[in-house]
Amino acid sequence: VRSKQCYITTQNHGYVVDEDTLPSQWSPLFTNANDQTNEGIYHKTKPFFSVQFHPESCPGPQDTEFLFDTFINMCVNKLSVLPPVDHVIEPVRVKVNKVLILGSGGLSIGQAGEFDYSGSQCIKALKEEGISTVLINPNIATIQTSKGLADKVYFLPVTPEFVIKVVKREKPDGILVTFGGQTALNCAIKIEDQLKELNCRVLGTPISAIQNTEDRELFAEKLAEINEKCAVSAAATSVEEAVDVAKNRIGYPVIVRAAFTLG
Repeated sequence: VRSKQCYITTQNHGYVVDEDTLPSQWSPLFTNANDQTNEGIYHKTKPFFSVQFHPESCPGPQDTEFLFDTFINMCVNKLSVLPPVDHVIEPVRVKVNKVLILGSGGLSIGQAGEFDYSGSQCIKALKEEGISTVLINPNIATIQTSKGLADKVYFLPVTPEFVIKVVKREKPDGILVTFGGQTALNCAIKIEDQLKELNCRVLGTPISAIQNTEDRELFAEKLAEINEKCAVSAAATSVEEAVDVAKNRIGYPVIVRAAFTLG
């Protein structure tokens, strides 16, 4: 409230403080931008403050982690009141006029109805920002492909060949690949270099992050870099190899999966 900054936080509560009932020495610190309910209070003359959300926000978002620094600063320096909350987050916005969305495609494990929903919300959000939307989705039985939602719809398979053809024809400034399930992710990885050549920027999650999470070995390496524990794993391409890995490298018991899909 004091800095006029807007932060994204994680929440899990079923009640709020009625600001009208606050004693005179207490004031609102945070207000929910959605419903205008109270999200935090502080004392005007004493070093007390509290919030009605999760500032630790693991694994994210981490907009309000600075509150822990504020608390430590108050303790170390024995401050008598809450100092100004002046943590400023500069918004990172990419200027685009037209965006291509890789759609949810056929209903199957890894790209089911939840991607139709998220993709539909994505299109709505882009339109609210005045951005022209182009959708590739071969499934006519989806909300995404409803008349009046996307500005233009291509009922084509989400494959490298067709996606590149649409990019060349529509010349979008950017492309969103994480709203179409596993097929869209696989396609995006294959056409990364071609998209760069066509000056079509991948918006949101970068291709490198998709590759690191889809490849179990790379994912384990990334976790090791930040000292996060990860179950020992290995890939096998035959029954004999799987048995050897389980017996000699991992040890029983083991979990055997046919494959891993991020979508």
